[in-house]
Amino acid sequence: MKLQWLEPQSDDEPITGADLTAVGVLAERLELSPDAFQPALDELKTERGYVEQDIVELSPETPDLEALCAKFVDEHLHTDDEVRYVLEGEGIFDLRSEDDRWMRVTVEPGDLLVVPANLHHRFSLTSRKHIRCVRLFKDSSGWVPHYRDASEANG
Repeated sequence: MKLQWLEPQSDDEPITGADLTAVGVLAERLELSPDAFQPALDELKTERGYVEQDIVELSPETPDLEALCAKFVDEHLHTDDEVRYVLEGEGIFDLRSEDDRWMRVTVEPGDLLVVPANLHHRFSLTSRKHIRCVRLFKDSSGWVPHYRDASEANG
């Protein structure tokens, strides 16, 4: 997992786990073998009430990939947690910090990221345009994006 500020207050300002925790984000590394990661995901499901699990894959071969990705590139939130455990590829989550600055989290294989409900964020693929990940849901209807009014955002 790579972390960086998009709007740093100084040249050497790192993002820390505390910055992510402050806005309710869970970020962890798990082993890639199903025997290792599935028990950890099952525990997370029990702790947080997730009832559904699936695998989603986006790649250059995905029909209408650009249109699909365009739905998530603008700042939005969901009324349910957005849970991703990356199996292959990579993706970029830009998350709002406590002081409303952008934190960029680039996820890679083995990364588990939980973006809590109601946290403004956006998602995009890297130049590789490929990600395959496990998703967990409390309720699949929570995946409707609610876009942030431009007048509310800092940038």
